[in-house]
Amino acid sequence: MSGKGWFNLETAAGTIPETQFFEGDSAFKALGLTRTQRLYGFAGCLALGFLLSILGSALLFVGFTGTFAILYALGTVISLAGTGFLIGFLKQLKLMFKPVRVVATIIFLASIVLVFIGAFVIDSDLLCIILVIVEYLAYTWYTLSYIPYARAAVLKVFGM
Repeated sequence: MSGKGWFNLETAAGTIPETQFFEGDSAFKALGLTRTQRLYGFAGCLALGFLLSILGSALLFVGFTGTFAILYALGTVISLAGTGFLIGFLKQLKLMFKPVRVVATIIFLASIVLVFIGAFVIDSDLLCIILVIVEYLAYTWYTLSYIPYARAAVLKVFGM
């Protein structure tokens, strides 16, 4: 059973074109990273980003608003950077600002900055929580733009 399924990278390597997820990646070719190493880079960034975000969120609830803002933003940026291992960082930046997802991208990036303002300038836990929810929703909407018909399906579920 271990040799079958989509999780077996060696078997999948022959069926998934190299350029499907890994194009526009001259930096990776220069570094000599294999497909498997890049997937590990993606998974590692995703896990580290999630861990930092969860740790930061826990600190918010015990009153460390500034530490929360730093850890949460750092976790979010590391998670987002992890997808650069899949398609290349330059291509990711270009895709982020395509018309289909530019509004979600701007709201997402602005909410990261606004979390810092809420934590350090206004010093409001409640505002930080609201901004994190906005950030999460913008990132979810941004992510759904990469999946065909996903946004339409979500809108249909919510009756919009």
